[in-house]
Amino acid sequence: MNDLQPWQWAVGVLAALLAGMAKTGVPGLGILVVPLMVLVVGDSRHGAGALLPLLCAADLFAAWWYRRQAAVGKLWELAPWLLLGMAFGAVVLARADDRMLRPLLGAIVLSMVALQAWRVWQQERRTEPALPPAGSLPAGPLPAGSLPAAAGYGVVGGFATTVANAAGPVMNTYLLRMGLPKAEFMGTGAWLFLVINFTKIPLFVAQDMITARTLQLDAVLIIVVVFGCLIGRWLFARLPQRGFTITVLTLAAAGGVLLLWPRG
Repeated sequence: MNDLQPWQWAVGVLAALLAGMAKTGVPGLGILVVPLMVLVVGDSRHGAGALLPLLCAADLFAAWWYRRQAAVGKLWELAPWLLLGMAFGAVVLARADDRMLRPLLGAIVLSMVALQAWRVWQQERRTEPALPPAGSLPAGPLPAGSLPAAAGYGVVGGFATTVANAAGPVMNTYLLRMGLPKAEFMGTGAWLFLVINFTKIPLFVAQDMITARTLQLDAVLIIVVVFGCLIGRWLFARLPQRGFTITVLTLAAAGGVLLLWPRG
């Protein structure tokens, strides 16, 4: 990794820190990590490949920390639809090069930002905090627990996580619609992403997205991920969410636009 510039290392450290914080205390923050890692590595395929082991490390930490709060049984109906979306994403990965994946990744990130912004707007209409207690969001036309909701969120989430490691906003919204208490929300999400991300490792290796070069970068950044997990846990009950969420969404949108911008 000697070819990386100092600014790329700085961005990589920031991405690893945010990845850890997102898993233990600030759901939705991880959406910013996706475009950051592309900037570090230089292309979308290896950016996703470099990010996945870091996410797996953070998932292990979060799943252990919230092991007593997970409601894993509520996710079974989501599983087949996630697999379907992941299969579709695998087909796209096998056929697309970086020139195709960068705008696709940018479009996914911007879509996820829009989804997160819609969730925040819904919460503010109801004058609830950014991570609400049980039952704070209206069920809407597709209440969580229904087959259409599981199918829609599952397919989109499976595709987004396979192509771009960007399923966080989709799955977070699904869990919120289930009306889970805050700690149960974190624990259930931790186990969900632990299974999803470890399932993707063989696919990413087969697609040459995880390489010796990306693993060298991960070996340096993994300690930063752990530090981010500790910060996220500390912030979990202390951080005012509204202004922070708006800042993250704005930066994530800027990252998505950057990915859509033609490269010279």
